Amino acid sequence: MRNKSMFLILLLALGATCVRAQAKVNDYLNIPGPLQLNNAAYRLAWSAHPNNNYYKQEYLVPGETLEKFNSLVTIDFLKGDFQPGDLVSQKVEELKKLQASNPLVNYNVYEKDQQYILDFLVSQSSADGKQLLIVERNVYRYQRNANPEQPGVLLLCASQRAYGNGIESFLKKLKTDKMKLVNEVAAYKMPAVSAKQ
Repeated sequence: MRNKSMFLILLLALGATCVRAQAKVNDYLNIPGPLQLNNAAYRLAWSAHPNNNYYKQEYLVPGETLEKFNSLVTIDFLKGDFQPGDLVSQKVEELKKLQASNPLVNYNVYEKDQQYILDFLVSQSSADGKQLLIVERNVYRYQRNANPEQPGVLLLCASQRAYGNGIESFLKKLKTDKMKLVNEVAAYKMPAVSAKQ
């Protein structure tokens, strides 16, 4: 239960909003790079292994930073007896709570063959609530790890962000392009992960 709580706490963050100082980036999940998604090549930029069961790796395109990115790919691995559907349900409950204070938050869930895609929008406003600072669209794909020696749940996350004056055009484009990223994430061939012990 403690490990499940830790996983959920880590997933509740909006994204990579904090500064990460890391001299060497470890590929804990042994995933060959760069990752090719949505016509872009993403290279490993940051990783963490905060406990025995949880791994997180973040990937950026050249020229972008974790502090201010336009697109980011994240792969999380929660090792153990966890079910993708349970994790999706917990994330949906979190989004429902956010909707109460942030009407911009919305989401859709897609399910096929025990794989789940959660497509959702979140935002961050100024301290006085008068200005929209960031809008972030995330497409999460949850599935079981294909490596039988390391059972667990893999989460592939594709994030897109817009800031300030770019938010309006970002939201307009999203209305016409909504399924493109969903289909890209759904079609992505996730490797069987062998996490470093």
